[in-house]
Amino acid sequence: MSVETLDKPAPAARRLTHRETMWIVAGVLLPVFMASFDQSMVATTLPTIGRDFGGTSQLSWVVTAYLLTSTAATPLYGKISDTRGRRSTMLVGIIIFVVGAAASALAPNMTALILARGLQGIGGAGLVAQAMTVLGDIAPPKDRAKYYTYFSIIYTSAGGVGPLVGGYFAEHLHWSLVFWVSVPMGIAAFALTSSLLRKLPRYEKYHRLDLIAAVLIVAASSTLMLVMNTGGKTWPWLSVEIVGFAAASVMLWVLFFLRLARAPEPLIPLGILRNPIVRCAIVANSFGWSAVIGLNIYLPLYLQTVMGKTPSESGLHLMVLMVTVNASALVGAQVAAHMERYKLYPMVTLVICIACISWLAVRVDQISMLEFELVLALAGIGFGPVAPVSSVALQNAVVMHQLGTAISVMSFTRNLFAAVLVAALGAVVLHAVGGEVMGGAASTLAADKDAAIAAFRTLFWMTAGCFVIAFLGLLLMEERPLLTSNDTRMG
Repeated sequence: MSVETLDKPAPAARRLTHRETMWIVAGVLLPVFMASFDQSMVATTLPTIGRDFGGTSQLSWVVTAYLLTSTAATPLYGKISDTRGRRSTMLVGIIIFVVGAAASALAPNMTALILARGLQGIGGAGLVAQAMTVLGDIAPPKDRAKYYTYFSIIYTSAGGVGPLVGGYFAEHLHWSLVFWVSVPMGIAAFALTSSLLRKLPRYEKYHRLDLIAAVLIVAASSTLMLVMNTGGKTWPWLSVEIVGFAAASVMLWVLFFLRLARAPEPLIPLGILRNPIVRCAIVANSFGWSAVIGLNIYLPLYLQTVMGKTPSESGLHLMVLMVTVNASALVGAQVAAHMERYKLYPMVTLVICIACISWLAVRVDQISMLEFELVLALAGIGFGPVAPVSSVALQNAVVMHQLGTAISVMSFTRNLFAAVLVAALGAVVLHAVGGEVMGGAASTLAADKDAAIAAFRTLFWMTAGCFVIAFLGLLLMEERPLLTSNDTRMG
């Protein structure tokens, strides 16, 4: 089964002026802010939501439902934007996101809230990845660094401000405001996007949308994310439910890849998957970011169980990681734009990151707080350049009418890898410390410090191993010169 999406190829793109380019960048910054702001706000309101609805057993699903649907829908947005255009695809994502936010605010019970969050996740999948695709449309790889800066600043600022705003709403007003605030922002984002993206160059090309493959990848990724997010928490790992969902996921993935091999126009073009630059870039990006996400989630537990810090102290001590990751990413993007051997810088810094995380594994029970902060800062500086360089290398290697698909595949893979790693790290750590993680915060903690030390030593070695795999991805990735014009990648 397939659906035709374009009657004829898009007209040839004209070169934008710098002023037009900046207006288009401005048009997608608000959707990027919305997506990051929402995710960081909601986590801080979960305890309040649990009290209002009279229970906490389903609270994790408020976060999980969003992650499930946003991850599963990401590849579809990429394919659709390559055939229908970025503007219309972004507008659809904004509409679904706003409807989901309003439904979440009006939810009368926990079940309705979880379903609404799932709907909001479908819309959220089309915001950040599509914004990055728009960036690829307006700037060739060689010039992309200066625009990457704006995206990074907006995304990280929203993520930093979100918990403060969400906590204030939950404590002094009402938790539903964390969802209501997305409605006026969404309306403004729709108006801006609709107007400013009209001048966006169009590179879409006649394709058929393979609905069978679309259904299979949504079902396969949803069941896998379900297993990773509920195993060991909602159900035991060897329970009938988890084993059943895992078997279903394996079967659905097999059917999906068989469909890719046989479909006349695959949902994910096989040329993208066969491209060694794309594969290496995805490996470097996905394994690196998964390790950073895992550290961001479980380091608060480490600081509380091993270092004896309070939850608020843990949050303050960990700010250095994300600050240095993002600051270093900006530097890495600029370096990539000005160096012919653009892989060298992130490879050198990633070695520093690997050494730092290995040092944490060795010194897990002896490290001082000053030493910990320094090591964490160096680790963030070490990983930061990997993200922009791997992203630009991937975008540099694909033709323009497949750019949205390629970027969405990277985002999709990164989210799946992160879910698997977070679940694996949780299996190692949570049993030892006797707690659970919900929205990045620790609840109950055990007194067995020796078991916690051993568990976190294993966790640090595992994350260091992920960074090593990311390094190998960069090492094996062909260093193709960054193009100075998108016209040479029309395909």
